[in-house]
Amino acid sequence: MITGTFTRNLAALTAIAFLTAGGLAIPGARAQAPAPAAAPPAATPAPAPKTPRYDAASVEARIKRLHDRLKITAAETDLWNQVAQVMRDNARDLDTLIRSRDHDARTMSAVDNLRNYQKIADAHADGLKKLVPAFGALYDAMPDSQKATADAVFGRRVRGHAAAAKPGKG
Repeated sequence: MITGTFTRNLAALTAIAFLTAGGLAIPGARAQAPAPAAAPPAATPAPAPKTPRYDAASVEARIKRLHDRLKITAAETDLWNQVAQVMRDNARDLDTLIRSRDHDARTMSAVDNLRNYQKIADAHADGLKKLVPAFGALYDAMPDSQKATADAVFGRRVRGHAAAAKPGKG
């Protein structure tokens, strides 16, 4: 699971962060259970990785939460709507890929699994390529005080290095 202020909020903004536990783990892989020497090993299915939620309700909740945290004004509504639409589109695209992966997991070879993971990672990158300009336009239209809020929402620290990010710490 992704942790830390920056990554948690980036995932909330993009709604496209790949949050599956196990990352490159092969879904449906079987772990060998210890068995007596004379008996063949018994196989048990590995626990299913946690699937991120890209359903419409979850995406809309993240969009609303971010709208509220960023304190989007009426004057920024058109720019915000563009950001929100990119978030929806990106979530839809990832949801389609992840559902396909979940459906085919039991029949994928290791190579198929890596190719599928690559498609998801590429979709994530493509989504960011669409999101950054949309959010950049919104950010550029914000007054400095609101930019400071956005900066705080997205955090300026790297996960695990909170002390290094604080002023006066060396």
